Amino acid sequence: MNSVAAVKKELDKIGVAYVENALMSAHTTFRIGGPAMLYIRPENQDKLVGAARIIQGAGLPMVTIGKGSNLLVSDAGYQGAILSTEGLTDVSISENIVTCACGASVTGAAVIARDRGLSGMEFLYGIPGSAAGAVYMNAGAYGGEIADILTSSTYYDMETGAVAALTAADHGFEYRNSIYRSNSKRIILSAVFELKPGQHAEIRSAMEDYMYRRKTKQPLEYPSAGSVFKRYPGRYTGQMIEECGLKGRSVGGAQVSEKHAGFIVNRGGATAADVLGLIEIIKEAVAHKFGVEIECEMIYLA
Repeated sequence: MNSVAAVKKELDKIGVAYVENALMSAHTTFRIGGPAMLYIRPENQDKLVGAARIIQGAGLPMVTIGKGSNLLVSDAGYQGAILSTEGLTDVSISENIVTCACGASVTGAAVIARDRGLSGMEFLYGIPGSAAGAVYMNAGAYGGEIADILTSSTYYDMETGAVAALTAADHGFEYRNSIYRSNSKRIILSAVFELKPGQHAEIRSAMEDYMYRRKTKQPLEYPSAGSVFKRYPGRYTGQMIEECGLKGRSVGGAQVSEKHAGFIVNRGGATAADVLGLIEIIKEAVAHKFGVEIECEMIYLA
């Protein structure tokens, strides 16, 4: 029995849903990506951990994803298992503490916090990612970041087989980075945030302002993976790209956004190869004009 067949048999035993040869273009905000051998969607934490153990035991390559909002998947797809957290969406609040399951929408969590009169998540409103993804990359916007509000996270350790926790100080947070990003053997299961009491009207106003800014400055009308590049120290990467005259530059169906040069958008039928080709053009142009090397924030999965 091959590894895929073995995984399917064991997943059936514990009641975890999966799809074979699932096109990843249906599971990423870029709407790009070929088939994954198995796309697995557990409905709770125990089943997620169980599925991870099964995949690991079979020796099948595995990647965990949330809402696919910072991800570009190869046109050839992924020769392994995609473990999706999209079924784990619970958000609970106790006083000023918000606990999010790994797949919970950070925008949804911000709305729930707002309705309870809790402040601190406003900057997350409009970000199309999951709680685990936000912790993984220390998501941030408009002067706020996950490191400001996170108190702890839990994870499944594929090396030890145990579920463990990290305090805020253990996360090694940096700009768009955390300890999880450098340790692929840990799968984030949940995150706990500490917020502050605030005025509902003020919280709502801030969130509406952030959403207005996103809509007016970001190309939300097209599929994308969000900001492609990390901010270069002391500079705005999008501005450098714009000064290189690359706004509107296209390769196939991929285009440097005419609204915000830090975004690459899928104008229709874009392939991963198109996006990668455009990234190389951008990197070379910025290096030539400014003498700096810019780094991708977006994750490429092949």
